[in-house]
Amino acid sequence: MTSVFSTNPPNFSIQDIEKYLLINFNLSGKVINLYSDRDQNFLIQSESNQKFILKISNPAEQLEILELQNKATLCIRSREPNLGIPLQIGEIKEFNKDGKTYFVRLVEYLDGQFLKDSLVGNAAHEKLGIFLGTLSHSLDGFFHSAADREFEWDVRAIELIKSRLAYLKSKSDKKTVTHFLNEYENNVLPIAIELKMGVIHNDGNNHNILVDEKGETTGIIDFGDMVYSYQAAEPAVCMAYLGLEKEDAFTPMAQVLKGYHSSFTLNNLELKSVIYLVCIRLCISVTMSAWRMKLFPENKYLSISQKPAWKLLRYLETEDLEKFADRLTKYVFN
Repeated sequence: MTSVFSTNPPNFSIQDIEKYLLINFNLSGKVINLYSDRDQNFLIQSESNQKFILKISNPAEQLEILELQNKATLCIRSREPNLGIPLQIGEIKEFNKDGKTYFVRLVEYLDGQFLKDSLVGNAAHEKLGIFLGTLSHSLDGFFHSAADREFEWDVRAIELIKSRLAYLKSKSDKKTVTHFLNEYENNVLPIAIELKMGVIHNDGNNHNILVDEKGETTGIIDFGDMVYSYQAAEPAVCMAYLGLEKEDAFTPMAQVLKGYHSSFTLNNLELKSVIYLVCIRLCISVTMSAWRMKLFPENKYLSISQKPAWKLLRYLETEDLEKFADRLTKYVFN
């Protein structure tokens, strides 16, 4: 089955975009191509010095997923107007080329520095958790049918992880991922009925989180991975990425969870489940990368980006996750 992860992303030229902007949005100005994994994004700086982001979706993307993002961001803005999130401007449009249809959106530009480019301390990590908890509050009770989907980046999609074990290079890699799948099945599935469900952003990584000059979180972008899943996965996803390339992975993860819990309360079983969800997110990352490297061997980023994920998985494999969960819970309540 084709998906946005197995279909080549759009590849429009600057000239294509300049012409499209003028005809469809009456906009002209400087156009800069931005990196995107499965879509194509452009920074637009108009002649009046306004900034926008033009997003051209992967040809395999479903219109309902884009409508979900629009409805969700409108809900967030109405409930938490001070949260930095980019709203869609106008309606979703189409770009037809070479027999393919691409959905096009113009969205607001958010000023700020990406978390990946900022050196932040533990206090800022806790405030990041508070930000994500506030985001969860703004989406509490929100639902859209498109969010309830089988999705590769959903931590519940363990069968998809299993289906991609064959793409891993070594028996050792397969053993590591299988270890965490067993941990998940033994420790999360039995308590799943106690885990709150909700529509979550599901991609709070350091490429999507914006901070100010003090390192404090001001906004979050890219709602393309939204899904109806465990609420506890929201902080877990962020924790997985913050733990990368850290000598002490525990502290930043614990700080995020502490901040999140202070803003959006998780029950004790949810707190216990978080570290297992962190590990599953990392397993999704390495198996998705291995699979997609076979599809797109020219994309060197896929292999480079996985080195820190494997390193963190190897570290967590040596840990007693039940004790790790107890340490996180204790930190949250201190």
